[in-house]
Formats: sequence, C-alpha cells, structure tokens
Amino acid sequence: MMGKHTSCWVVTEGLKGLQNQAIGLAQALGLPYVYKEVMRPKNVWRMLPASYWPDPLSLSIESQGFSPPWPDVLISCGRCSVAVSLALKKASAGKIFTVHIQDPRMDPGKFDIVISPLHDHLHGKNVYMTQGAIHHITTEKLINAARHFSPLLASLPRPTIAVLVGGRNKRQEFSSVPAQDFVNKLSAAALSVHGGLAITMSRRTDPAIEQILRQGLKGSPTYFWDGQTENPYLGLLALADVIIVTSDSISMISEACFTGRPVYVYELPGIGKRHKQFLDNLIQKGIVRSFLGKIEKWKYQPLDETQRAADFVREKFFAKMPFESQLCSSH
Repeated sequence: MMGKHTSCWVVTEGLKGLQNQAIGLAQALGLPYVYKEVMRPKNVWRMLPASYWPDPLSLSIESQGFSPPWPDVLISCGRCSVAVSLALKKASAGKIFTVHIQDPRMDPGKFDIVISPLHDHLHGKNVYMTQGAIHHITTEKLINAARHFSPLLASLPRPTIAVLVGGRNKRQEFSSVPAQDFVNKLSAAALSVHGGLAITMSRRTDPAIEQILRQGLKGSPTYFWDGQTENPYLGLLALADVIIVTSDSISMISEACFTGRPVYVYELPGIGKRHKQFLDNLIQKGIVRSFLGKIEKWKYQPLDETQRAADFVREKFFAKMPFESQLCSSH
C-alpha cells in the first residue's frame, strides 16, 4: 500500500520552484521522502538531450549519492533530473515507479507517469495534465500561517489586498515603466475599496523595482515585507480578501488560486505564448482576472491540482502492483 512504508526519493536540481512541486506531490501522497539534489552537467553535455548524458548518477551531490536500496517511488522535477530518473530506473531493473513533473522533452512513455501543465501540450496514456503548477501548499499550512502572521496585518484596513511581486524572467520584462503602471493601478484599487495592501517580493524582484513600489505606494495603507524577517508569503495567501500576482510566475499564480480568493494577474510585457495560454485558460474558467486597477469579488472552485495529481499517481501505482512481484522488494 502507498503510505508510510512506501519509500520515496525526491530529485531536483535545487531550484526552489522545482523543490516545491516535487515535495508537494510527495506530501500529498503521504509519502516520507528523502530529498536528493543533482548538479547541472558541465560543458557540452548541457546542450544535449538528457538521454545522451554519459553518467547521470555522477551528478548527485556527494553527500546525497545514489545507491541501493532503491526507493519504491521516484519523483523528479526539472530538466536535470530527467537523466537521473532514467538511470535509476535502469539500475533498479525497472522496479522503481518513476513520476516526472514537467515536460521531460522526450518520450513520456519512458516514465511511469509524467505530470505536465496543459499549456505544454504533452499527450500520452501515462501523462496527467494540470491546469497550473502543483505545489506544497495545503489548507492546514494556510490555517497555521493565518494564526502566525495575523498580527502583521492587524492595522491594515479591510479588505486586505495581498500583492505577490515577482521579477524579470527569460521573456517577461519588469522594468521601471510597468512598475510605475503597476503602482498606479495598485493605488487606484486600494483607494476604490478603502482597503490595505500587503506586499511581499520574491528572490527575483529587482531592488530598483521594489524601491519604485515603496515610493509610489507611500500614500496608501501598506504593509511591505522587509526582506529580512520571515517571509509572510503563506500568511498573505491565508489572510487576503483579494490576491494580485505579477504574471511572471506560474507557481505563484497557481498557489494563489488554491485559496479560492479572487485572484488578479498583472500582465508584464513580453509574455510568451505558452504562458499566455496558461493565463487565458484560467481566465476562461473564471478563476483569475486581469488586473486593471479595479477590485471585485467572485467565487470559483479552488484549484487543487496537487491533490488531483496525487490521486492519479496513486491509482496508477496500485494498478501496476499486480503485474510485479513487489516494487523494490530488496529493502
């Protein structure tokens, strides 16, 4: 049975967004897990498909090496974990049940399950498509965060408008021009409902952009995370009446939609086709709206893609068990 006696490894290349997805799935499955981080290959190997890498298992951080006993379940996320997942499957004589998160950019049939967002347009009998990114946030975590962080926002007028600020990525530009436009719209929104703004920045937020926000919003009732104390990100999700997110992060948008609160997305310049499809899908389903400087309230079914993905994994895992003597019976 999949549970506390089912062993699990979680493998990523160490990026926080990848960790949150893979660990979130392991937790939703109720699996105790061992986290293992892999390094990116050097030189020309980084340019080649993962299936061509010569010795993927050597990419492990030394203290987290790959050796038997093999896990029952392997959850990998991100490009650099693809080759490791394939190599571990081979090393275990096919006994490891492999789950890869995101498009592996190869035949998904090489894994037991691939979990990929709709906008990647990946298809296959073992592919589970999600409307957004899976994550580690749960109702219990939000309840605890609300209790822990409520004093920070106690002086803000209601409604509380949480603002989740990201930063520049490969395509989207977060320069001074959109930053000033964002400030103007946030000011107008807070004024229109006589509410307060609770703002947290990500690791990718440019200090210059943060300064524009701080200066431009001095006239509005505002809480700004100082970047030094514990990040109140979960608290803002838990306590907000409305959430505004910059468009650069699919993960932040997906996590905001888990709350069931109205979610507005401020679209940055340069948004790519796939990212735009992700947003358009959520807009069409009435889950998010574009942020234009006005605040309204609406209801939708909270987006819980993590649990739905976990249910799919559990079903496929159980279905495969009768056809094998026992997954990884060596431990």
